[in-house]
Amino acid sequence: MSTPTVIAERRTRVRQLAQGGASNRAIAAELGVSKDTVARDLAHVPDPVEPPPVPVEPPIVSQRERLAQRVAHAERAVSQACAAAQAVAYVRPAAVFTDDATAERWWRTLREAADQLGAAADVFAAYYPAATE
Repeated sequence: MSTPTVIAERRTRVRQLAQGGASNRAIAAELGVSKDTVARDLAHVPDPVEPPPVPVEPPIVSQRERLAQRVAHAERAVSQACAAAQAVAYVRPAAVFTDDATAERWWRTLREAADQLGAAADVFAAYYPAATE
């Protein structure tokens, strides 16, 4: 039986391999799991990244350490956004038969998320124009 930590680490590795272009079959073979496990791992939407709680007396942290922490936090957030997009693409909600109210709610939720991600991408492009041309 796998522990939650082992499962979380496997899911992270599955997402990394999928983002690198590996097929579900190749990922399953590399990790020694079934294709169904890979599909479930890709469909799993991790909990959103929450900023760490602010300590009462913040420890003295160098500017380099703060930058490294922010980079790691941003890396996790971008990775989770990609995993969420992959999960939605995998389940193809447009192909799921549902009532009009649910369809409208799903559409609105997806559109709002897409708008937020688009705005974040635009801000990123403004900061890093050479990297986003």
